[in-house]
Amino acid sequence: MPASASSTAAASAPRIAIVDCDHEAFAEEQRAADAAGIELVKAQATSEDEVIAAAQGADAILVQYAPITARVLDALPDLRAVGRYGVGVDTVDLEAATAHGVPVCNVPDYSIEDVSDHAIALAMTLVRGTAQLDRQVRAGRYGLEAIKPLHRVCEQTFGVVGLGRIGRATATKARALGFAVVGSDPMLEVGSTSADGTPVLAFEDLLARSDVLSLHVPLTDATHHLIDADALGRLKTGAMLVNTCRGAVVDTEALLAALPTGRPRSAALDVFETEPIPAGSPLLDEENLVLTPHASWYSEESEAELKSRIAAAMVAAVRGERPPHVVNPDALGA
Repeated sequence: MPASASSTAAASAPRIAIVDCDHEAFAEEQRAADAAGIELVKAQATSEDEVIAAAQGADAILVQYAPITARVLDALPDLRAVGRYGVGVDTVDLEAATAHGVPVCNVPDYSIEDVSDHAIALAMTLVRGTAQLDRQVRAGRYGLEAIKPLHRVCEQTFGVVGLGRIGRATATKARALGFAVVGSDPMLEVGSTSADGTPVLAFEDLLARSDVLSLHVPLTDATHHLIDADALGRLKTGAMLVNTCRGAVVDTEALLAALPTGRPRSAALDVFETEPIPAGSPLLDEENLVLTPHASWYSEESEAELKSRIAAAMVAAVRGERPPHVVNPDALGA
C-alpha cells in the first residue's frame, strides 16, 4: 500500500514513515514531526514489499507489527532509525539492523501499570470463574458447578515467569491481593529475591508450585514455546495460566491438548501466535479459555505516552542525535 503524505512539508524535508499502526489517531506523532520540520507519512503495510514501498525516502520508520527484515533494510539505504510501537522488538531483524548501522528503539516502560493490571484482572477472572459465570447467567442458568472447586486467593500461589519491570509490578499487585508470590527469571539466581521481594525459584519448581502462572518474558529463541507440552505437564492439577507477553511463548496446540487434563484447568490469553485469531480457530470454542484482543497495553494514558515518546526518539535520530532506548547499541558504533 503506498504511503500518503500527512504533512505539507516540502519534498526535500526529512521524513518519518509510519509503515503500520492500528491506532485511530496520530496527533502526537504529527506534533513531534511538525515541531522539528519533518514530514510524516502513513501507511498500513503487512508485507516486506509494502513496507519497502511505504518507507521509500524515509529517514526513520515507526512500526507496530510489520516485518522489518534484512531485505527491507537492504532496500532502504537512507534509513537512520527504526522505532517500535511497544516493548518487544521480535518483528525486527536486530542483527541486520545492526549490520546496517540502524538503531532500533522501543519504549520499554510505558505500559507497566497497564499490562500488570490486565494480568491481574485476567488472573482474578480465572480464580473466581467470572467469565464462566457470566456466560452461564446469560444462558439462563444459575449455579456454581461450572466453577467448582474454587479456592480463596490467600490459599493460592501466584507464579511469575520473568521478573522484569512488568513481572515485578504484577507480583506486587498479586501479593497485595493475598496471594503467596514466587517467581522465576534466568537473569536472577535461584534462591535470591527480586527487587520487589519475590523469591526466585527454578523454572521447574515454579511450574510445580503455582496455582496461577503469569507470563512476562520477551519472545526470543529461548522463550519460543517456553510453555510447551512438557511444561504444561509439570503444572499442578487445577492450575491456571495467564499470558500477556507474546503469543508464541505458549505452544497453542499443546495448551489446547492440555486443558482437558486439568493442567492447566483454565487459561487467559491476551496474545496469540497468530493475531487476530483466525476464524474457525479451536481457541474460540474452548470454554476454559478467556480471550482478550492484545489489549493489555492499552489505556488512554499509555497510548499517548507510547506515541509521543517513540515519535520523539525518531525525531532525535533524524536530527543526528542519539535516540533513547536503543536495543541494539552496537548499531551506533563507538
